[in-house]
Amino acid sequence: MKIVIVGAGISGCAAYLALKKNLPKPPAQDQDHSYTIYEAYDVSSISKTNNTTYSEAAERPVVPGETHSSTLAVGGGLGIAPNGLSVLKRLDEDLLRDVVRNGYPYSRARMMNSYGWTLMRADATGSSDPDGPPMNSLGISRHALWKCLRDRVPDEIIIQKRVTRVVANAEGRNVVIFADGSVPVEADLVIGADGLKSTVKRALSPEAERDPYPPQYEGLVGIGGFIPATPDLKTHIEENSMTFVFGGNGFFGYFFSNTSPSSPNRDSPYHVSEPGDTVTWWSTYSIAECPTDPKAIDKEDVSRQLRERHGDWRDPVVQKIVNSIKTVENVYPAWTMPELPTWERDGVVLLGDAAHALPSTSGQGTSQALEDVESFALFLAHYLEQAYNAHDPLTTTIDSQVATEKQAIKLAAKKHMDLRFPRVKQILNRAKKMQGSKRSMCVVEEFLMYLVLWILGAFSQRVSPKEVLDYNVAKEVERMLASERSD
Repeated sequence: MKIVIVGAGISGCAAYLALKKNLPKPPAQDQDHSYTIYEAYDVSSISKTNNTTYSEAAERPVVPGETHSSTLAVGGGLGIAPNGLSVLKRLDEDLLRDVVRNGYPYSRARMMNSYGWTLMRADATGSSDPDGPPMNSLGISRHALWKCLRDRVPDEIIIQKRVTRVVANAEGRNVVIFADGSVPVEADLVIGADGLKSTVKRALSPEAERDPYPPQYEGLVGIGGFIPATPDLKTHIEENSMTFVFGGNGFFGYFFSNTSPSSPNRDSPYHVSEPGDTVTWWSTYSIAECPTDPKAIDKEDVSRQLRERHGDWRDPVVQKIVNSIKTVENVYPAWTMPELPTWERDGVVLLGDAAHALPSTSGQGTSQALEDVESFALFLAHYLEQAYNAHDPLTTTIDSQVATEKQAIKLAAKKHMDLRFPRVKQILNRAKKMQGSKRSMCVVEEFLMYLVLWILGAFSQRVSPKEVLDYNVAKEVERMLASERSD
């Protein structure tokens, strides 16, 4: 089977690794599935860098040597929840250790207000194995996570080409068309892992003249980056925590983004190690109209606004960070994806942000992309096995509804959507309720928000969405398949 993945970001690299690990070989033992990843931008130079901040360049033409990518979005920090880390563990335990070694595990989220009061601490641990120890969440730079995945993908399967169109074919192979006019490529399976401005998504509604489900601007923008964790700054940051500071005119967050190289358990998600030398920070605030070109902003003005917006906030960490920032390099508008009616058409499948870009308030964007990858790979492996057994004279013929790879892909995608749609929607609805906490509000609204957070913290010994953090997508896939077998 010929597999094409569009996008060499986190979802694209993880999709390759999950498919490569789980898919059964075709009956002819002298051949295997072929994989190609198409990425519009040069990722070879990015993979050699560290926590350098890169700007997203979704609307810019390809430039030789260009190192920016809308699918990579290299440059910010992110959190991976225990349910996402569990996917990495099942994928490759060495990969999990590598990822954890490049980040900072934490067991709680600390909620504060702009007056310096701690309102609550939420449990950030989870366990997909009821008999195992709880796993911490992980704060990490987006680039560090991507690089851990990218380093495990063979260089020769990543080709720098911009995909402009994908044609889903109900009767035969799908077609991938390129911007440079080169010969189109046919593939049995095309995975769209090309982010919220996905080109592949258009293949799901070819009859429409324009995208019927364009990304939606949420009225918020974010700025952020990395600063050195000086001894003075470290004394004010609560270890073992990711801190969220809420105010009436915006939101501020920060966390240690790496661990000390001397920490003996720095590659374990079950331990909290001594923090390292870098702190990740970000600030989110309201802007009614989306910046038409975030790269053409007045950086000095944005930096000045950052200091004005948080100038009277009493958290010493916020003060030290905003006063140390001379120039803000990038502004990131907050986008979400409208609910799509489907993530698949005739062997074209969307994963991650291409299917469901979640607000940052969910804390689950990366983890849900990883769950997507594992879910689809496991379902596809199951139905391909049926297809291959149905045609292999050396195996016992089974009563299978799958006779071809095309049918296997389509059925796997259907089961994947049956499992993933409700979970993603639940997380999205919870995130939308929190989204308002990042917008400008009047004094009454501000203090009502503080009161709600304080009550939650005061009357609950364990504030945590456990159904989210303890989730084991592999077990849920097996549950659905077992139910199918028993019918």
